[in-house]
Amino acid sequence: MAIRIRHADENPHEASEINVTPFIDVMLVLLVIFMVTAPLTTVNVPVDLPSSTEKPTPRPDDPVFLTVKADHGLALGEDDISTDALPGALETATKGNRDERIFLRADRTVDYGTLMGVMDKLRAAGYLKVALVNLQGQEEGSEARTTALPDASRASATGDTP
Repeated sequence: MAIRIRHADENPHEASEINVTPFIDVMLVLLVIFMVTAPLTTVNVPVDLPSSTEKPTPRPDDPVFLTVKADHGLALGEDDISTDALPGALETATKGNRDERIFLRADRTVDYGTLMGVMDKLRAAGYLKVALVNLQGQEEGSEARTTALPDASRASATGDTP
């Protein structure tokens, strides 16, 4: 009678490695999909964009500033006005010249919809030349000088309306 003693190293071992083959297959399929769709999402219209070396036009001697305050109230120059009185006040401030540029300032807390509403009122009153005013050359929180962006050739960058 023979007795056989089993040693610990004779037991079948479980595979403790992670099988990464399905993961690699999925990644390769995704790579192929992205390689095929990426060129389709870009615009392939060759355009030679013009450049401009013109400096912005200087600010007029007596600019007309329209301010949208944080409480959504309006001020023309230093005087508070109502929305209904805006066309008449602009007529007086510009001496009837509808081609004069209106410099529009808004508090940073004013939402986009309110600003667009004011611009619509300007357009309805016949004032199509609007320049948006910003702070330039300073970090946020520090005092800076106010500059306007009136150059009509930069309408897309400055928000001027034609």
